[in-house]
Amino acid sequence: MRESTKRSRKIAYYGMFAALALIMSYVERFIPVPVPVPGVKPGLANIVILLVLYTMDEKSAFYISVVRVIVASLLFSGMAGFFYSIAGAMLSLGVMILLKKADKMSIVGVSVAGGISHNVGQILVACAVLENIRLMYYLPILLISGIITGFFTGIVAKAAMRYVRQIR
Repeated sequence: MRESTKRSRKIAYYGMFAALALIMSYVERFIPVPVPVPGVKPGLANIVILLVLYTMDEKSAFYISVVRVIVASLLFSGMAGFFYSIAGAMLSLGVMILLKKADKMSIVGVSVAGGISHNVGQILVACAVLENIRLMYYLPILLISGIITGFFTGIVAKAAMRYVRQIR
């Protein structure tokens, strides 16, 4: 395959995955979460990031994650939401990259660790922004939430992996 064709395909995949992650971010705003803690969401965009991490590479997952956070913040949550989202997304992605490279966990385990670390990143930003360490009392609920959502997003990503690999 020619180099220009490879580059064009990669750009098309970037656009497709970034759009899909953005759609997932939008859709999850309408899913009711039975937890009385602000900011708890299903983490549907993480399905896309996992697929990119496992079918493309770390750099691609980073770019798509950053684009998704920036665009979602501009469209849905504003600058306040941006700082929470970027902290959670970058900590989550960093942990998932390290665990994937260690090759000791399945994609579901990597997803669970990503869900947990996303919530930790967000609570740390909340404590810093609000200058209130007492927000850490929410951490146990957020950890449980990260485990549950990470498990389900990991299962969906694992199931979707075969289809994504077929088109790549």
